[in-house]
Amino acid sequence: MRKGILAVATAGAVVLGGLAACGKSNNSAGSSGGAGGKAPFVGVILPDSKTSARWEGNDRPYLEKAFQAAGVKYDIENAQGDKNAFQTLADQLITKGVNVLVIVNLDSGTGKAVLDKAKAQGIATIDYDRLTLGGGADFYVSFDNVAVGKLQGQGLVKCLTDMKAAKPKVAELNGSPTDNNATLFAQGYNSVLDPKYSDGTLVKGPNQAVPDWDNAQAGTIFEQMLTANKDIKGVLVANDGMANSVISVLKKNSLNGQVPVTGQDATVQGLQHILDGDQCVTVYKAIKKEADATAALAVALAKGQNPSVNSSVDDPTSKKKVKAELETPVAIYKDNVKDVVADGYVTKADLCTGAYAAKCTAAGIS
Repeated sequence: MRKGILAVATAGAVVLGGLAACGKSNNSAGSSGGAGGKAPFVGVILPDSKTSARWEGNDRPYLEKAFQAAGVKYDIENAQGDKNAFQTLADQLITKGVNVLVIVNLDSGTGKAVLDKAKAQGIATIDYDRLTLGGGADFYVSFDNVAVGKLQGQGLVKCLTDMKAAKPKVAELNGSPTDNNATLFAQGYNSVLDPKYSDGTLVKGPNQAVPDWDNAQAGTIFEQMLTANKDIKGVLVANDGMANSVISVLKKNSLNGQVPVTGQDATVQGLQHILDGDQCVTVYKAIKKEADATAALAVALAKGQNPSVNSSVDDPTSKKKVKAELETPVAIYKDNVKDVVADGYVTKADLCTGAYAAKCTAAGIS
């Protein structure tokens, strides 16, 4: 086991090891009986591969390895941002006979429709990463998303303070208005920024949500913000993909490195922007830990067991509590990018290519 501060331990009662992933599906049934007499069979629907590199680059392989290690049959699909495809995939997985369905919803409306259909068939359900409002999933596995937002807000304030910016104007580029996580992130960073706006430390600038976390739209929206507010001195951006679009606009205006930008997900691109000095902070969410906890829950449910979790969250739509497993996020600046590499989330080979080799060395990445 790694000794680093970000070392990730396998979560849950089921031991989930590291067998090599070989595909999206595993057709071997588990050795023990499942819920309702069925052999354990877990279905997963990921949201897309466009808004963040994490879904196919991290979540899929981590989930595959965990299910393979547990010896259960599984099928992992990706809706590619299409709500109709999302529902079709769910129907197909139900028809195939899954006894646990794990979803990352595209919005709460279609997510709830899928969860309702699964529950009507006696299938256990897990909301992965995003809570489906009013959906009534049996479990929810994610990070403390308000804490994620707080780290983003604190990071932006730190970077603006380090630059000795006097009463800087801050723009906010929020996540999708249909994603409850985006609401929680905003709750977190606004809890940090609002008092600074009130006392005059910061000046509140334009604030807009980005539909579907779309990176191209994020760039267009920010360019319009900057055109109308040339005195923007900091940008609270909800994730690394959109931050890249913002940085592209800043580069076009020769402002990169002069306007602190936040992000989230600790993508290779986001970490490289931090090494360049174009992005001040990202938030690392140990996705292996999230995926392992989800797989442990799914395997236990598929085997008819009654697993326990570390928390619960309030569903603001149903007003009910949802049993939850919540992991802890970490803020990443230039001086601790090395911890993300040491944790195995990104490789030195991927991060430290070309001109980044020297920057990685300077940042203590070995």
